[in-house]
Amino acid sequence: MRVGIVGTGAIASKHAQAYRNIGYEITVCTNATAVTGQKFSDATGAEFVPTVEQLCRHPQVDYVDVCTLPGYRLPVVELCALNKKHVLVQKPIAINLETAERMIVLARDAGIQLGVVSQHRFDDSVLFLKQAISDGRLGKILQADAYVKWYRSAEYYSRPVKGSWAGEGGGALINQGIHQIDLLLYLIGAVDEVFAYWQLGALHRIESEDSISALLHYSSGATGVIQASTSLWPGYPERLEIHGTKGTAVITGDKLTTWDVQDDSGCAAPIERQGVSGASDPMAISLAPFERQFLDFGEACKTGRAPSCSATDGFRALQLVRSIYSSCLEKRKLEIASVAFRSD
Repeated sequence: MRVGIVGTGAIASKHAQAYRNIGYEITVCTNATAVTGQKFSDATGAEFVPTVEQLCRHPQVDYVDVCTLPGYRLPVVELCALNKKHVLVQKPIAINLETAERMIVLARDAGIQLGVVSQHRFDDSVLFLKQAISDGRLGKILQADAYVKWYRSAEYYSRPVKGSWAGEGGGALINQGIHQIDLLLYLIGAVDEVFAYWQLGALHRIESEDSISALLHYSSGATGVIQASTSLWPGYPERLEIHGTKGTAVITGDKLTTWDVQDDSGCAAPIERQGVSGASDPMAISLAPFERQFLDFGEACKTGRAPSCSATDGFRALQLVRSIYSSCLEKRKLEIASVAFRSD
């Protein structure tokens, strides 16, 4: 597959490593700052073009990988729809639901694939747990929690756009906690009620939250908690805890660190002591799940099947994030309506 990359910052470099490892070619790149884009071009061998329009109509591009801040999504999808290019966007899908829905409709009507990077779905631990839950090895799920007690320095937030509502859509939840939001929905199913509290700029000089806690009620009847923070020094590996009537599973970082299940007769759980985490360094993350997701998306582009993390999945993760934010603002429990798209 031939990939064009929009936005050439730190995460684009991570993507570039993964593409190289799986044999995908980065043919074209662009960046709002030409010097930064040219530096990425020199490092990857990609052709630098000065505009997104040129990249999206480039004949040597099979799909476009959008590695920008989340406030810039819709214009790229509009161009990709016009030029019949598939498009993969970095998480979150957008900063508001109206934009996300417009992106989904544009892609559907143009007949192009639209995927969202949520690479932790492809961790060995998550792949194992998804199958184990489906097979009933944990029994009925009673509780499903996620804890993202991370730390980010003042330097991380030094750019005014970081932690802003207009540029990033929020703070710790939408940027750091979005992966665990997606995994809870992927593994357990829809959340239908939330109640949440936040702390705005508790440690950092940002307008959004750098600490937030929410109670969740799943449509299945299970309950849960999600906590997300970038203010808890020195930062600790994220945890996903799933409790069922037959036992408990815990993922720490990207590894399954606990598998305590009664009378378990299934295949051996891939238990490891310590996982990789971006708790204090956002780039301290594994390449393998990126590689798997990019291969999956490439196959979806070739065959026409939906990618394993679709735009609809991205919408539902964003919907839960926005509902938690609304609960904080309104200081009340909120119900979350089920949303279906014609492509579902």
